[in-house]
Amino acid sequence: MTVKNATIVLALCCLSSARAAVQTASADSAISDARALLDQGKPALAIQKLQTISDAEDLRVRHLLGVAYYQVNEHARAVEQLEPAVHRFPAGSLERREATQILGLSQYLTGHIVESIPFLEQSSNWAPENGEYAFLLGKAYLQTRQFDKARPSFARMFRVSPDSAAAHLLTAQMMIPVGFEEHAETELKQALHKEPRLPQANFFLGQIALFYARVDEAIVYLKKEIEINPGYAMAFYRLGDAFTRQQRWDEAIEFLQKSIRLYHLYSGPYVLLGKTYLNKDQLGTAEGMLRQAVQLDPNNKSAHYLLGQVLQRMNRHAEARAELATAERLQGDSEK
Repeated sequence: MTVKNATIVLALCCLSSARAAVQTASADSAISDARALLDQGKPALAIQKLQTISDAEDLRVRHLLGVAYYQVNEHARAVEQLEPAVHRFPAGSLERREATQILGLSQYLTGHIVESIPFLEQSSNWAPENGEYAFLLGKAYLQTRQFDKARPSFARMFRVSPDSAAAHLLTAQMMIPVGFEEHAETELKQALHKEPRLPQANFFLGQIALFYARVDEAIVYLKKEIEINPGYAMAFYRLGDAFTRQQRWDEAIEFLQKSIRLYHLYSGPYVLLGKTYLNKDQLGTAEGMLRQAVQLDPNNKSAHYLLGQVLQRMNRHAEARAELATAERLQGDSEK
């Protein structure tokens, strides 16, 4: 190589090094600015800043993009950034913890329940006092039918012993809304085995029995609940509900009225009282109960429908048509 060529190569190397140094400094500045924007609650601006960096594989860029996408509720994109990177962060580092936490939450929120569990487990172990991680982990265990693991998570959330009657009760309450009534029944019976006078356990057993149309069984459980917990309005309401299903109207009225005396701002007992008085042909009283139900809950389609029936029986046809039309509209809204 001639002296001239060597000089040219050296100059080019120096120029390349200088360019790399400028790019590194520019990336460092953009990353610092993006972190500041995230701290200020401006994730969308942080994303714009990070997208100016040419090295998309920079671990710092992936980390901050994952955080920013999570904050703007683009959870799938957060997973896309963090999943390939999380194990590249040093064990025990704050970056790894943050990436793990966001991955668990984002996987869960995108419906990847199985994939979310390892990350939620790590997050819950790191932050045992954090109720949100314990709650989501418990729900993830339920959705993957790992029921024995769900109970300790909910117990941690509510700070009770995982083997206590309270833990069984709380787990059952989490199971019922997601359609695991049979498993909830098992949890509730275990709770009562450990603590026979535990409030609400008999109530939920009665509610499950009603769900399966085992009305006689429901009545037994609900009466036990009232014996243990005599000020619980919902137990009186559900007991009145059970009696309406058996067309035992006078007994239904007794317990529904007690429910209202204990708590008068819930529309359910008024609707059932309206239905009961309609069946007893006490139309004026039925109208009063149903109008109270509508006042408390204007979107209660059952209340509007029953009120329409009452008004028809009273030959107030224009008012009846209006109520029945409202009920039909609300039914249509609920099906959308």
